[in-house]
Amino acid sequence: MSNTPMAASPLTRAVLEIDEYASGLGWDQPARLFALVDTARLRAQEPDLAAQLGLQDEPETTGLTPIEQDEIPADKPLDEFLGTIAWPDAVVGCALTVERLMLPPSAEASVPEGLSDKKLAKWVAEHPDRQEVRMTVGVLRDGTRDSALRLREKDAPTEVLTGAGLVPGLAEALSATFAD
Repeated sequence: MSNTPMAASPLTRAVLEIDEYASGLGWDQPARLFALVDTARLRAQEPDLAAQLGLQDEPETTGLTPIEQDEIPADKPLDEFLGTIAWPDAVVGCALTVERLMLPPSAEASVPEGLSDKKLAKWVAEHPDRQEVRMTVGVLRDGTRDSALRLREKDAPTEVLTGAGLVPGLAEALSATFAD
């Protein structure tokens, strides 16, 4: 958590930690899913795992530890995959980092009518104003949400935008993984 602000909430710190981790892997990466667990509880209940994760020397403060899950299947749409997830009680939240192409709002009026999803994706990929963005979204069981956005053209820790409502659709999909 070298670049995360200590005054931020535990969820914001976890989202920024995941963003920093994903940044270290470079661009053009697959989506990655993380379980978020209470760090103090992890240290108390799973001391060996906490030691493997380097948490034994962390200060005794409230915090969340992201634990990367198995690879997300590339052949399955993300929303379908998320619909298959059920978390154990020890998981207090989850987060996902994914790269997408984004257009500015000014491009919305020029989207051709009636394009299939595949043709729309091609149109966006070829649009001169497209931006590559990495989105990291985290949610907690209690409904708390946060996210971080990083543009490829401004790939620096000081250029990461954070906020609870930046990627509402993805936050909603992640929250649904905790529904009974």
